Amino acid sequence: MTKIDILFEDGEALVIDKPAGLPIETPRKGGASLEDHLEQLKLGFQRAPQAVHRLDTDTSGCLLLARNPKALKRFNKAFEEKLVSKTYLGIVAGPVEDEEGTIDLALSKISSEARGWRMIVAKKGKPSVTHWTKRKELEGGLTLVEFRPETGRTHQIRVHAEHAFKRSLLGDPVYGNKDARVSRTMLHASALVVPREGKPDIVAEAPLPADFVKLGAG
Repeated sequence: MTKIDILFEDGEALVIDKPAGLPIETPRKGGASLEDHLEQLKLGFQRAPQAVHRLDTDTSGCLLLARNPKALKRFNKAFEEKLVSKTYLGIVAGPVEDEEGTIDLALSKISSEARGWRMIVAKKGKPSVTHWTKRKELEGGLTLVEFRPETGRTHQIRVHAEHAFKRSLLGDPVYGNKDARVSRTMLHASALVVPREGKPDIVAEAPLPADFVKLGAG
């Protein structure tokens, strides 16, 4: 079983470094998921922790787990009220001209028999805002970009990147193309800050994964 590294731990919260390729929920067709690890993540507590938010299966990095129902409710509220600060690193499959910017494009979910479901930019969709900063130009015309989403829509960074830069994230099979250089969509949840009333903030940073380092992102 894949080892799960713990980035933050106290009586009500865990932040883990979710490995790329590990879904949070058991897939319909079966297979490994984070649920297989919840027993070992009790770490002496009676209850198994619960994931507070979602990361795509391909996405690695910071994932907040609540260790009791009260904490889960409080953390959910913090996410709903946009108090949580999330930072992602993504490798864009091409050059990025500007140094920084904000992408403000509403998103909506569509589904078709031929292509399955996906998110699209739609005027009547849900408001979606992502701030970004160019971090580094990499070999092969790739670009390392830091993303700070203000909202938490499904596939938000992936769709916003494709529209803003006219290039998807490297390896994205839905909004771009698979790429022989990588085995996944190159997106990493690098940092998470969750404010708490009367307690220190939950602060966690996930180290850069090996596949990012291999492409020169370190």
